[in-house]
Amino acid sequence: MEGRRGCLSSFMHNARPYIAMICLQFGYAGMNIITKVSLNRGMSHYVLVVYRHAFATAVIAPFAIVLERKVRPKMTFLVFMQIFLLGLLGPVIDQNLYYAGLKFTSPTFSCAMSNMLPAMTFVMAAVTLKRYPAHMSLTSLVVFMGTLQSIAVTFVVEHKASVWSIGWDMNLLAAAYAGIVSSSIAYYVQGLVMKKRGPVFVTAFSPLMMIIVAIMGSFILAEKIYFGGIIGSVLIVAGLYSVLWGKYKEFQKKEVEEIPEPLKLCNGGDNQALAKIEEKDIEMQRSGEAPRLN
Repeated sequence: MEGRRGCLSSFMHNARPYIAMICLQFGYAGMNIITKVSLNRGMSHYVLVVYRHAFATAVIAPFAIVLERKVRPKMTFLVFMQIFLLGLLGPVIDQNLYYAGLKFTSPTFSCAMSNMLPAMTFVMAAVTLKRYPAHMSLTSLVVFMGTLQSIAVTFVVEHKASVWSIGWDMNLLAAAYAGIVSSSIAYYVQGLVMKKRGPVFVTAFSPLMMIIVAIMGSFILAEKIYFGGIIGSVLIVAGLYSVLWGKYKEFQKKEVEEIPEPLKLCNGGDNQALAKIEEKDIEMQRSGEAPRLN
């Protein structure tokens, strides 16, 4: 009985990253559907990005201040610049372009095209986590920086004060859902998974969101799925996994190169040398001599 419990506990521990990433894809899929409805009703995607990250900052910052007050490392100029770039690449550039595409196309098409985006943001986030291991604090800083940058961009692009108005409607739901689920919770969970499994593992789950959105969009938004779109999506996903496979092989090669030579020898790098040592030891014992230690 105890052995079964141990196996179940080990299985659940190893399955946590998979369960977390699958749940995130469902959360992202819901965000795409709700955001599409909000954009169709005329909400500016620039303003939506601002409100989204304002909600994210308000939700996760208090937890970061309280829970990580003793483990939060000091801020350095290099880490600050990385946070600045993460806020610029993710909340400002990536999400504004994604929302613009989502506004003029369908959620399924937008999700399929998002798989073509480079994984530079994930890689940079993984590097920043090594320098600044306080996950909640890093997430709150990134979304706060993204909020400030998005405000600046919106003031430049949108010149009407009416675009900032928001009420108790679908626009508020889209901003709150995206901020709480897709930014604060998602950024934090992705950081934990990336620290444990790496950025390639996180990126590998992106096509799942496209499948979920296609199913939800066909039922909720009456979106039509065409054969050509399916073929194109398959080609995009195949290209993504080809790149991820190459990155995984490259990572494995680097790990092997970093193993010290004595460890390679013990792991089977030169079994013949070990066999000769053992044969010499046996011959000395047969002749009645004790093996000498140099």
